[in-house]
Amino acid sequence: MPHTGPHAAGHDTGPGPGPAPGATGAAGSPAGQRGVQYHYHRELFPALHDWERTERSIVEFTSEEGPASPGDGGLLGLDQMGHFGPQGCDLVAEAVIAHGAGPLDVCELGSGFGGALRYTVDRITAGGLRVRRAHGVDLVPEHCAVSRSINRAQGRAEVSDICASATAVPLPGASLDVVWVTGSMPHFPAPGEVLREAGRLLRPGGLLVLTEEVSLTPGGEEPSEAFRVTHPRGVFFTTPLADRLRDLERAGFTDVVHDDVTRWAVAWLTDRLKVVRVFRGSVAGIYGAASADLIRDTLDAARTEFLAARLSPALITARRA
Repeated sequence: MPHTGPHAAGHDTGPGPGPAPGATGAAGSPAGQRGVQYHYHRELFPALHDWERTERSIVEFTSEEGPASPGDGGLLGLDQMGHFGPQGCDLVAEAVIAHGAGPLDVCELGSGFGGALRYTVDRITAGGLRVRRAHGVDLVPEHCAVSRSINRAQGRAEVSDICASATAVPLPGASLDVVWVTGSMPHFPAPGEVLREAGRLLRPGGLLVLTEEVSLTPGGEEPSEAFRVTHPRGVFFTTPLADRLRDLERAGFTDVVHDDVTRWAVAWLTDRLKVVRVFRGSVAGIYGAASADLIRDTLDAARTEFLAARLSPALITARRA
């Protein structure tokens, strides 16, 4: 069962190694966000920190072994899924394939446990483009360690994990062809700085792709207090759409395309919620009952905000000038 947001973990403002998860600090500081994001995702998905045991449980339930094949959204992709699940990753892959060219050097900012990166790379490859190198950038050391373990188990030598802030990535400027963010934008306290870093990393003409799940508001209003029960302040940050578009321009992006995907997102979350409810026992067996219920409540809260037009789900693409 795909789940919400582990790949969205661990982003902050500012570079540097900083203290370990759990260290105290201001909410927007590296130490503060490292601890906040770690503990939120640890509570939501504790099983993913013992990936080997969780993988055995999934294989026992599904008889599915090895990495999920591109497009099937199988249960072995559990480490990857935000609110939009595998279909959100498909949106990114389709945009990259349409952009064309290759071989590609790519990067995901906010890669968490690395599943969205692995899945999207597989989809791009299946679409006929070669990915030469793929980097996953995440702030939380524990998330990077899990991702490295999965990459080794799956023999993914082309994928590397970088434990760093999304605002200070230790890669050379103009070294990447594509940068994407699959649902992690609400975990960035300073998204404008993240976009500037994406602009620095991309070669001229390079592609940026954002799946904006619960990160954009149509205006300056806040989501409801009911939404904040499962998407707490300090862990999830929202940005007015106009500010996002302005920040993209300031970061040196052009040819910005904003695609409102509200109808698609509502329909997809409705289907996901049906599956989560039908297979609750199986999800609970893998993740635990509390996590299974929180997954359901998190998806339901997002769907409610979309229907009420308090959040504006979107796919945004832009080209580095």
